[in-house]
Amino acid sequence: MRAADAAACAQVGADALMRAAGRAVAARIAALVPSGTIVAFAGPGNNGGDAFAALAELDASYERIVCAAYAATKSDARRAAEGRALAAGVNVRAFPRDEAEARAIARDAALTVDGLLGTGARLPVGEDLAPALAALDARERPVVAIDVPSGCDALDGAIGPHAVRATETVALGALKPGLLLEPARSHVGRLRFAGLGMSQALLAAQPRTYAAVDDAELLALLPARDATADKRAAGAPLIVAGSTQFPGAAVLCARAAARAGAGYVTVATSPRVAHVLRHHLVEQVVVAIDDTGSVDDAVGGLLDVAARNGSIAIGPGLGLDERTGEIVRGLLARTSLPCVVDAGGLYHLAKHLEPLRGKKIVVTPHAGEFARLSGKGTIAPGERVARLREFVARTGIVTLLKGPDTLIDDGVTMHLNASGCAALATAGSGDVLTGMIATQLAQGLAPVDAARIAAYWHGLAGETLARERRVGVVAGDLPDALARALP
Repeated sequence: MRAADAAACAQVGADALMRAAGRAVAARIAALVPSGTIVAFAGPGNNGGDAFAALAELDASYERIVCAAYAATKSDARRAAEGRALAAGVNVRAFPRDEAEARAIARDAALTVDGLLGTGARLPVGEDLAPALAALDARERPVVAIDVPSGCDALDGAIGPHAVRATETVALGALKPGLLLEPARSHVGRLRFAGLGMSQALLAAQPRTYAAVDDAELLALLPARDATADKRAAGAPLIVAGSTQFPGAAVLCARAAARAGAGYVTVATSPRVAHVLRHHLVEQVVVAIDDTGSVDDAVGGLLDVAARNGSIAIGPGLGLDERTGEIVRGLLARTSLPCVVDAGGLYHLAKHLEPLRGKKIVVTPHAGEFARLSGKGTIAPGERVARLREFVARTGIVTLLKGPDTLIDDGVTMHLNASGCAALATAGSGDVLTGMIATQLAQGLAPVDAARIAAYWHGLAGETLARERRVGVVAGDLPDALARALP
């Protein structure tokens, strides 16, 4: 980002970029509070300059105060921003000496602005800035953070002992990965983006190891039905799921596959479960696979059913017995269809991953399942990215690691999911995601694309339901919310 910023400065000038940043931040301030006192805490660098630029853009209906930290040197762009702010009537004060003074300055503010550190900061933050960090807390009043909440690492999402809690964060130029990684993600608030006029060619010239789906990419990648498509051509996933203990997982997965756009959903399950599923699934076909014969017979029966399908989802609600494990491994070894594996299917793949290398497969573990699947134990705080990269490099399997900061890695790019909320923390939510991925695979998407757009769409559905219902969202609500959640 620093290299892209330097290139943009050479193209259009640093002053033009700082003015653009100021306008973007000022627009968010005005959207959040129509009037009142705005207090900005400005650090010594260009992030502090952006704070001056923002308050310079606000009109005189606001009382505008900047508390500026001492800066030994200042860029020309920052000096210009300070000049504009003074000319516009912004009141510049000395930086607070302690937390009590910082809180006193912010106490009557309608909104505070975090312009302390920005992208280049590294933890831990100096104690001289700690008083202002403590006063910038969205639990007390609205806070707009410029680029990155101060005290949060822009690269890995780590936070220090002092970290700003923002109401909104305005990311400048491009999103920084730390904004989408916990624990920093919980400090970002609502994430806004301001491109500052940087050209796509300029940004594309920089190496990227992270990416994130947005609304436009979801709609661009989401397959559209051909006008002449029949029900199988529209997407025909086979879902191998369910057990006497967990029949509901198969129902959720199948309903999600259908609501995600599949034209013909087939569920294969045990005869002891089939009658339960048929009671709940009207539009989907339920077939019973004999569970009394040999493993080869069961795998052969599944392959016969799969002959007219475009993908396989395997795992939701499956039993953990060894015979089921042999069927799971046998089916995955012998099919050439793209597959998504979750839940019980993942349990049976531990220590049996090598035969899957090179196949079109997505695995979707949560942290506990990943600990078993990877063979390397529990993920320590801050290790999610590194552990996932190591696993994918070793196995060659596209992996979606679920969590509040869901990650999808294909060995080339680490995709960070920008959507979702705590409403998704409910039993069966992962079964819904599995059905959605199965549909995208059946419709021809590559495994990494199927995983990342399904995760993003799934998160949008959770956000939609959270707005509609403050409490009580359950996984069964998600399939019917998918259409409403599309941007």
